[in-house]
Amino acid sequence: MKIYINIMKRICLLLCLIVAAGCSQAQTMPANSKIAPYHILTTDSVYVTPADLKKNKPVMVIYFSPDCSHCQHLMYDLKPELDKLKGVQIVMITFVNQLKAIQVFQRDFDLAKYHNIIIGTEGYTYVVQRYYHVQTTPYIAIYDKNGKLAQAYDKVPKIPVLMDAIKKV
Repeated sequence: MKIYINIMKRICLLLCLIVAAGCSQAQTMPANSKIAPYHILTTDSVYVTPADLKKNKPVMVIYFSPDCSHCQHLMYDLKPELDKLKGVQIVMITFVNQLKAIQVFQRDFDLAKYHNIIIGTEGYTYVVQRYYHVQTTPYIAIYDKNGKLAQAYDKVPKIPVLMDAIKKV
């Protein structure tokens, strides 16, 4: 009986180590350092890719869902700051395939008036979602003017924290 208990303890310890190693690896997985190779259909029914971005300007990629309450809350909080972000190219990408839903989101937050904001869908390709390992929305990646990843958020940061990260690029 004592041998059986020792064997069970060793098996439990081994399983715990395997699970811990898997979890620690998943948590430390770095985001890709280059902008996702997106191909999105905008609310204007035009396809855009990273090649359409202006050179030597910072970029903020926001992966979102129009019906996500966290994404909506982010936009409510970020809206008063959008005038300060005119020098940042903001690319908002969703997996939602209904352009009408994206257009309503764009209208609700009056995003069409900001010429530095591109909003569109990657459809059901999930290229961007897989590229950034997005688990929840919104996901935010900030790139400096050289296209190098400066900061990534898999949870909504406080707006002052986000604005500070953008100022640093």
